[in-house]
Amino acid sequence: MRIVRVIPTVLKQIKRSPIRSTLTLGGIAIAMFLFVVVESMRTGVKEATEMTAGETTLVVYRENRYCPFTSRLPQYYEDRIEQLSGVASVVPIQILVSNCGASLDVVTFRGVPRDSIQHALAKDGVIVEGSVANWKKRGDGAIVGSALAKRRGIKVGDRFSAAGIEIFVAGIQETEQAQDKNVAIVQLPFLQETSRKGGTGTIVTQFNVQVEDSNQLESVASSIDEAFAHDEHPTSTFPEKAFVGRAARDIVHLAEVAGMLAWGALAAVFALVANAVVLAMRDRVRDHAVLQTLGYTGWLIGWMVILEGATIAIIGGILGGVAAFLTVQFGQFTMTMEGVNIEMSTGPAAAIMGVALALGLGMFAALLPALRLARTDIATCFRAV
Repeated sequence: MRIVRVIPTVLKQIKRSPIRSTLTLGGIAIAMFLFVVVESMRTGVKEATEMTAGETTLVVYRENRYCPFTSRLPQYYEDRIEQLSGVASVVPIQILVSNCGASLDVVTFRGVPRDSIQHALAKDGVIVEGSVANWKKRGDGAIVGSALAKRRGIKVGDRFSAAGIEIFVAGIQETEQAQDKNVAIVQLPFLQETSRKGGTGTIVTQFNVQVEDSNQLESVASSIDEAFAHDEHPTSTFPEKAFVGRAARDIVHLAEVAGMLAWGALAAVFALVANAVVLAMRDRVRDHAVLQTLGYTGWLIGWMVILEGATIAIIGGILGGVAAFLTVQFGQFTMTMEGVNIEMSTGPAAAIMGVALALGLGMFAALLPALRLARTDIATCFRAV
């Protein structure tokens, strides 16, 4: 096809203005980098809030206290909850994070009783290094999520310190659940002792309650809250999925704002390509007149303009998209809000979508200048020189 044969000519035209082309490509790459990173964050938020939670799991927190820093419940509540009708099992959990605000790198410690480790591991989790047996042998042992291990460069046998807690890596867990691949599971007494401030005693952050029947979730939740309504430490009980959604609400709002930023990045791509093409057309009016004298039709020249816009956009899109994908993939970034971990999506979908959108916007931005040029005859081109 004749359009294919003009590709070398289009590339030469782009190289004729190296400074302008480089600045345009750089601007598009930055815009697409921002777009892909934001989309990765939004995808991660969506996946976390739509997580496959236990259909029979309730989370008991201190009333109106959803941050591990402020939720403190007496461990003896465990016995009282177990006695309630419809309750199958209760696991007291202590959670310690270095920051309850939104952050990209927070270490979350999850303390569970020694005999309840199976309740703390992910349903799809696989111990790829070390073992649960190693964890049980050491009071300071930890089962570390694979993303956390990769992000911090730790392996089985290493000692690891964060938030004033030093642990021994007894195992590494591989899972698809963001809540589990970014935590360090330790023994409850160890975490209670090492994180004790002001004599907290046997205090836990929450209780995970398994009910006998999923149809009893609401009734059991109400029974738990009613049982402690007049105690010094009243409770708030939610199904696990609802708890994650509630705790992540601030990150969800942040993702909505970031979505507007992503649209702004796309608008920047459109503006950059349109500006580059318009400036190029002004500089090459004589060239287009010469091309017409050589037998190039107006519509073929118009397609060359569209191809130039598309080439600039797709090169910039690929540069920005690949850079963003590699940054997210190897950075293993995790956002944390109130102890809930939300991993930035590391799949290539966002990068592919970004490149496709850049290509489409590049062609669309060049469309109007291409139409105008296609309808301009030779005489008009020469008079404009």
